[in-house]
Amino acid sequence: MNEDVTVCVVDDDEPVRNALFRLLKSAGYKACTFASGQALLAGPSPFNGAPTVVLTDLRMPGIDGIALAEQLAEEPVPPSIVFLSAHGDVPATVRAMRDGAVDFLEKPVREDDLFEALERASARSREQISRLEGLRDLREKYTRLTPRERQVFALIVSGLINKEVAWELGVCEKTIKVHRARVVEKMEARSLPDLVRMAGRLGITVEPAAPPAAKSLPA
Repeated sequence: MNEDVTVCVVDDDEPVRNALFRLLKSAGYKACTFASGQALLAGPSPFNGAPTVVLTDLRMPGIDGIALAEQLAEEPVPPSIVFLSAHGDVPATVRAMRDGAVDFLEKPVREDDLFEALERASARSREQISRLEGLRDLREKYTRLTPRERQVFALIVSGLINKEVAWELGVCEKTIKVHRARVVEKMEARSLPDLVRMAGRLGITVEPAAPPAAKSLPA
């Protein structure tokens, strides 16, 4: 399973860099090395949608490991981060984990510990890629909806029944039923809860006005 994973080693210590590169290649990983965070950020992006882990030293001249991780988090498909450090810096460790690092390993790192950390980071990268691909697919489906169908989508996932949606939009209930069926079909939803989950992922929120008690709903 390592063959599809790229590990980018970022360390200003050349012997450490080279040793890690050889170790990773022997374990079947795709590996690339960088002498600094700046070098990784300045070159062609290695983050092409495949599982990727950045194995970076915490303390480096220029951009340190945490600053590098913060910038990599802005990538369309951010890599998983594993920090290495020869310093027992507890505050830095806490901050690194808070900023999304999968693991924090102290040098000299044991091979077993390194490979276990890389397995966790690779799994996290695959999960993130899967989530992003799913979101892209969901957004593509959403673009198929007409403006009116999007209105109906937002209102039904807010908890309104067909009659209430009809009141909100000033149309008859039969028309809403037709739009609702088209929304379900185009979004490939299995149920209303499924539509609600989709809306949550798409960031769709709406606060519809409640129908006045004295006003009758359209027939």
